[in-house]
Order: sequence, then structure tokens, then C-alpha cells
Amino acid sequence: MRRLLPTLGRGGRCRGCFVHSGLISIVGRPNVGKSSLMNALVGRKVSIVSHKPQTTRHRIQGVVNRPEGQIVFVDTPGLHQRETRRLNRAMNEQAMASFYDVDLIVFVIEARRWTDEDAAVLRRLEGMQTPIGLVVNKIDRITDKAALLPELQKLGALRDFAFVVPLSALKRNNTDALLGEIFRRLPEGPPLYPEDQIVGYDDAFLVSEIVREKLTRNLHQELPYSLTVGVEQYERDGNLDRVDAVIWVEREGQKKIVIGEDGITLKQVGTSARRELERLLDRKVFLKLWVRVRENWSDDLKALKQFGLSGD
Repeated sequence: MRRLLPTLGRGGRCRGCFVHSGLISIVGRPNVGKSSLMNALVGRKVSIVSHKPQTTRHRIQGVVNRPEGQIVFVDTPGLHQRETRRLNRAMNEQAMASFYDVDLIVFVIEARRWTDEDAAVLRRLEGMQTPIGLVVNKIDRITDKAALLPELQKLGALRDFAFVVPLSALKRNNTDALLGEIFRRLPEGPPLYPEDQIVGYDDAFLVSEIVREKLTRNLHQELPYSLTVGVEQYERDGNLDRVDAVIWVEREGQKKIVIGEDGITLKQVGTSARRELERLLDRKVFLKLWVRVRENWSDDLKALKQFGLSGD
């Protein structure tokens, strides 16, 4: 069985013929640029991005279609050592589940910054029979490029990697080299998605993620980790999408912060989210946001299942 997440079926013009296709999992510690890498490889925004670690909470699929074949990338939550809440454990479980039933694992680290969490991710990969490639991201931050080669040699000796590719996801430098390494290792098989599909989720999920991204960027300290977003109603009327979404927080005090004085914070988040959704969906969007309290939802298994975060 090669499927990791439900797909909309195999299809496209190559139905019944043999091409190269595969599932590729992108793993690593938080904040190494996995989501930025996914977006750079796919060529459009698929995963939300912020400077705060643990922004990604779900396994998210993005599709690359080329004459050489089809790659389905799976962006995963950052593997972290502190599991203070059920949510943290669920995110780790989702990330580790992506180790299996894939054709290749891409292990992402940050150039010139090997940490204990990187080492912990590598330990979790021990014993895996699936080929593992190493991506050294953020090389645009290195001014002395001559110092990069000895580092790559040292990192390459950590295990028998299928390949080692230095790149910058932010600048999209050397991403084609990574795609080339992956395409050379894809098994034969029909496409996993239709050729015109580039994301593995529906528009309601996109809305919830974009709203959460804007909240993460607008709010400070720990509050972004104590909220989640759910879409309660999604209606399409011609070229207009009407969406009702709820921002769930854990305490009344957090609700006041999310709303802001005279509703200014919520209005800014809603406006920013609507504009980006209209660009991504190429349609008009009418977005309504509410803020509600569900105490300690991040440590409540029932709530995590309701919000699609349990890892099951």
C-alpha cells in the first residue's frame, strides 16, 4: 500500500499508462523551512508559513507534475522533543506516520545550525528501509560559500543518505537539483492525482489554514499555540464563496486578545485572510469570523479529534 493520505483518485490523461510517480515525505525539526520548501517545489503556496515554530499541524500534500512524472510531497509538523500537551504528541505522531508508505523521505536541516532536535529526528529515522535524502536549507544566509563544502561532507557522513542537496527554499535556489534527485528515484506507476490538481485538500481546509496563518503572524508569544480554526459553513454562489469560520481559544482572556480593542485585531486578520484567499482561489470571498472558547482544547483528545488534530 503506497497511499499515505486519502486522494481524489488516480487520473489525468495518463490513466492506464505507466509513468513515474511517488509519495515524498518532508521531515525535520520545527522551523527549518519545510513548508517554504514545499511551496517552492510546488510553485505556489500549499503550506502556511510563519517564523514561529510548529506552525504546521497537519500532513499536507502538494503535487508536482512534469514530463518525468508526478511527485506528491507530504509536508509534516516539525518533530519536537517537548510533548507538553496532547496536541504536541499528536503532531509528532502525524509526522512519524509519514515515515511509512512513502517512496522517499527528505530530511531537512538548516545550514550551519545542527541542533539536538536535528539529532533526535535522525535517531527516529534509524532502521528505516525507505531511502532518505538530506536537504541543507537556508544556504542564502551563508556568505562564505567555501565553508559549505566541508559542512556538507560532515553531514553526509552521518548516515548513508541517498543524496545531499544544499539549497535555499526562500530564494528558490537549487530546488531543481532536488527535484532531479527525486525524479531519478521515483518508482513506476500511474499518477496519484489528476494532472491539473496541485493540492491534496479542499477549499474549507485552505480557509482554516490561511486564517490561522494570519493569526499566528498577528499575535505574539504563546497565544498562536492555544488557538485553532474550524470552518462551520462554506457556500459557493457563482464566483462568490461565503465562509463562516470559528477561531477556538482556551480562555476568555485569549478571546479578548484575538478580537482586540474595538475588534481591530479580528478585522485585520479577516481582511488579510480574505485577500489572500481571493488570490489563491481566484474568486470573491465573503469571510465571517467568530471567536469562541473551549477550555484546554489542546490537551483534550475529544476536542483534538473534532478539530482533525488527533493524528488518528
